[in-house]
Amino acid sequence: MIHSDIKEQNQEIVLAERPLGVPTEDTFQTNDIDMPTPKDNEVLIKNIYVSVDPGMRGFMDKGDDDAAGAKYELNQPITSRSVAQIVDSNDEHFAVGDIVHGRFAWQKYQTVSVEDIEKVDPDLAPISTAVSMLGVPGLAAYFGMLKIGQPKKGETVVVSGAAGSVGSIASQIAKITGGRVIGIAGSAKKINYLENELGLDKGIDYKQTDDMQVAIKEACPDGVDVFFDNVGGELFDAVFANMNRHGRVAICGQIAEYNADNPPTGPRPMHKLIKKSARMEGFVVFDFSAEFDEAKKQIAEWYNDGQIIYKENLIEGFENIPSAFIGLFKGENIGKQMVKVGDVKNC
Repeated sequence: MIHSDIKEQNQEIVLAERPLGVPTEDTFQTNDIDMPTPKDNEVLIKNIYVSVDPGMRGFMDKGDDDAAGAKYELNQPITSRSVAQIVDSNDEHFAVGDIVHGRFAWQKYQTVSVEDIEKVDPDLAPISTAVSMLGVPGLAAYFGMLKIGQPKKGETVVVSGAAGSVGSIASQIAKITGGRVIGIAGSAKKINYLENELGLDKGIDYKQTDDMQVAIKEACPDGVDVFFDNVGGELFDAVFANMNRHGRVAICGQIAEYNADNPPTGPRPMHKLIKKSARMEGFVVFDFSAEFDEAKKQIAEWYNDGQIIYKENLIEGFENIPSAFIGLFKGENIGKQMVKVGDVKNC
């Protein structure tokens, strides 16, 4: 049993104050805590990879919660999707050494009910992908693109936030379907990644573009058939102005507005939806939970066949989880932002 060999101090990171605008280091507080012991049907886990995602920002506002019922209370640990290793078990179905994933607290060690964890299959892909390519980001890209966007061969697809964890997978899925794919991102480095590593047809750096509506029109001379939106705001307005008749818009994220105290009203698209017989649909990935296993197998197959590549922006150290989260709103990451807080031990 690994539990008896644990020497390090257990710690947690809690929500110290509700942020106004972009979170800061003062939003969080690190505490030393006791090492717990698992009860019946519980396991003690050690966090290995902790995911940080832009959508978590909303859970820091009082009363806001997500589709899974998560919200953050003051002086309580933040939670996010994570990969962990079992170091002590009180359940016959989970053994010491098993790798699992779920929504876990920002703690080095914690006990969780076996009902709240799922084993990670290391044969599908590296275990970190359980919270990236094969986790919520990859699944959101898969279902948002294929179920809502429904791209057809030869159509033009635009993805905003295309160098991020969701956008990069969504863009590649659109390429697999035979689409002409335009990715929007915010640096020359990201545009190089989109065009030369992911193989997108065109990347647009919105930070270096004076008129995005014109830039979209030039990049999409035949108009936009599918728009996968991770950003919202003025980027949405620019792309939507170029939508074709019977176009489809999948609303996956709105990072441009997550930290806004008073989100801008902006243009209302309803009239143009009517004129263009277009469809716009928002979604959360758990809408498709019954199909998760099938989707994971397909994404893993594409990955193992070399049709999909993924990038993790990996930050080391438990103490750096807050700064990794804050970095999301500075546009620092290419691919999935995550923090490595521990090592897998052989049992």
